[in-house]
Amino acid sequence: MERTQRAAGAVVGSVVGDALGAPFEFGPAGAFSARFPHPGGAPGDGDEMCGGGGWDPGEATDDTQMAVLTAESLLERGGLDPADLFDRFRRWAVSDPKDIGIQTETVLTGGLPWDRAAAAHAETTLYAAGNGALMRAATSAVYFAPAGREATMDAARRLSALTHGDPAAWEGTAVLHELVRLALDGTDPLGHLPDVLAALRPEHRERYAAVLAPAWHPGEATEPNGAVWPCLGSAVWALRTTSSYEDAVRAAVDLGGDTDTVAAVTGTLAGAVHGLSAIPARWTGPLHVPLPGFGGRVLRLPDLLALAERLAAGGRGL
Repeated sequence: MERTQRAAGAVVGSVVGDALGAPFEFGPAGAFSARFPHPGGAPGDGDEMCGGGGWDPGEATDDTQMAVLTAESLLERGGLDPADLFDRFRRWAVSDPKDIGIQTETVLTGGLPWDRAAAAHAETTLYAAGNGALMRAATSAVYFAPAGREATMDAARRLSALTHGDPAAWEGTAVLHELVRLALDGTDPLGHLPDVLAALRPEHRERYAAVLAPAWHPGEATEPNGAVWPCLGSAVWALRTTSSYEDAVRAAVDLGGDTDTVAAVTGTLAGAVHGLSAIPARWTGPLHVPLPGFGGRVLRLPDLLALAERLAAGGRGL
């Protein structure tokens, strides 16, 4: 499989997971399969990209909106420009998006500059390890993959730190960046988890090793999956215990809780592993990504594919 197909799979796969999971957010486990019991879009099941909960069918949430803003900043600035990206995030945050995480909104609208806002929030709340940096990492993972392990993991940490002051969030995003890098190279990312864990900051290895272990199940999580550890662990579990993109994302949504983000992260990994062609066309056709604060722009599948191609071709170091 060509690398470009894997890169497109990671980007589009994340958007599909986001839009598929959004209507089931904060719902119980098993809600998706109860409504759509037959994998493969069997007749009589209805359209799985169903919308609901304020979302139109195929509409992407804040997860994808922030991922697109990240991609466009990286491409237009020729690399990571934290001040520019923070300004884009802030412009979006004050433009009344349908959904935005509480922590992310507080950081972006609090009036502090890009290099102080997240740290100040973490010092005040003493908790900033949500999955809001992990959720938007598909595009940056593709962009930085050609730069190698150290550079892609460092980029993930710097990107996460714009909104999340807890280093645990940085390390989780660094893991995702590296797993995508491995998958884009055609390597089994799960087979290299020990090496990825060894590249984490020592104080975070044990906790991530626990949720990324082969025997771990999301039912063992000690926090809701809106936290970075079980969110990433659930995505890896979904990839490990299935053999297709479709089954992985279905499993992720069926976990309940923060379904859009868990499915977006799962879709990133499963898309990178299985490639664009593995994503059902019935899920990609309705995709659309509104960008509040940016002139009423709405990205659709051709735009997302073009963005993925530019990301894969334009990647470099910091």
